[in-house]
This record gives sequence, C-alpha cells and structure tokens, in this order.
Amino acid sequence: MFVKKEEIESKLRKKPWPTKAAMEQVYEKNLWGGKESDFYSGEGSHDPEIVKPYIAVLKSFLSSFKEPLTVCDLGCGDFNIGKDLVGHTKRYIAIDIVSGLIARNNEKFKVENLEFRCLDIARDDLPSGDCAILRQVLQHLSNAEVQSVVGKLYNFKYVVLTEHLPEGDFVPNKDIISGQGIRLKKQSGLNLAAPPFNLRVKEEKQLVSHRIPRGKGVIVTTLYRTS
Repeated sequence: MFVKKEEIESKLRKKPWPTKAAMEQVYEKNLWGGKESDFYSGEGSHDPEIVKPYIAVLKSFLSSFKEPLTVCDLGCGDFNIGKDLVGHTKRYIAIDIVSGLIARNNEKFKVENLEFRCLDIARDDLPSGDCAILRQVLQHLSNAEVQSVVGKLYNFKYVVLTEHLPEGDFVPNKDIISGQGIRLKKQSGLNLAAPPFNLRVKEEKQLVSHRIPRGKGVIVTTLYRTS
C-alpha cells in the first residue's frame, strides 16, 4: 500500500525515534571499534579490501561528467571515504546525525568545496544536489525512516546506495528498530525497489560488490538514475 510522504513525515514528527541517541552511543562507546576519544565508522569505512574498490569506482563515476556534480553524502560518518571523493565534485555536502562527529570533521577536513551539516536525513529537509550517496546508512534505519528518506531521493538525479545484504535469496525489507544493528540478523536486507518502498528509477546498475567471508553477507553498491 502506498503511503503519502506527508503521512510518513507527520508520524516521524510525533513519535520519538531512537536513531540520534543510538548513533551517538555508537561513537561514544566505540561500538564499531577504533580508539577511545576518536570517531570510527567501522570496518566498512576502513577495511582496504572494501574501501579501495569502492573509492575507485566512485572516482570513475564522478569524473565522467563534463560539469562536476554537487554531491550530498547522507551519513558521512568519520569521512574516511568522503575525503577521497571531494576533489572530484563541484560541491560536497557531508551530512551526519551526530553533532560531535560533524564538529570533529569540520576541524579535521578543510577543503574549499566541502561543507559539513548535522541533519537527521529522515526528519530534516535535505540540501539540493545532483547525486546522493548513502553508504551503509539505510540498513540501520527502521522502515518508516527509510520510507521518509526514499521520498527525498527523487530530488537527486543520481543515487549511489551501498547496503550490506545476505548472500543468495532473502526476504527484503524486514522492519527493525533503528540503531547499530542491521537486517542481516533477520536474514534480510534492503531492496528499495520492493514494497513498501517501491523506489521508481530510470536506470539501475551495480557498481561494485564485496563478499564478507564466513557467510557474513555481501556489501553491494548500486547506482540509480531517478530522472
């Protein structure tokens, strides 16, 4: 059943969502690893076997345009990946829900065409741009929050989505409570083209994938063109 964007946003405003507090706790307690007193966005943002192929394919995509794109990084994390992409864009707006992380990034990364903003991508209006990047972000959100974000993706011509998925067949889009966990524990993962999200796109192309050993799934990056 199709749910109007206004209904989703109304529910999000009325009901308290745990996302901000959960993500703050992740960094405060180093739940994804890293050293104390620093912000660390996990192996998915630091393991060279995962990161290097991703950066290579994103650089190739961003550099393919005669006029550089304005990119909105929706869930920029510790910016270990984004720092290598900024130079291939006209403007790079890096967004995260954790205010302390954004303050740290502002101090650490100073580039003329780079801007950091603290926003909740499910609740807040997003900046305008040509391309949205969501790298292992939606997998942490409840279906209601994912639905809210999906409604905003049509404002971008290109969407680069990375998700951690089970290998083989799985039931997509099982709901979760927003937080550090993902749907993999339920043998599920996000498929934005499937109900209840039903993302409508003009083109879809898988850019890169990385299989995690010992049956821990696969990290898949897909490029969507919405218009």
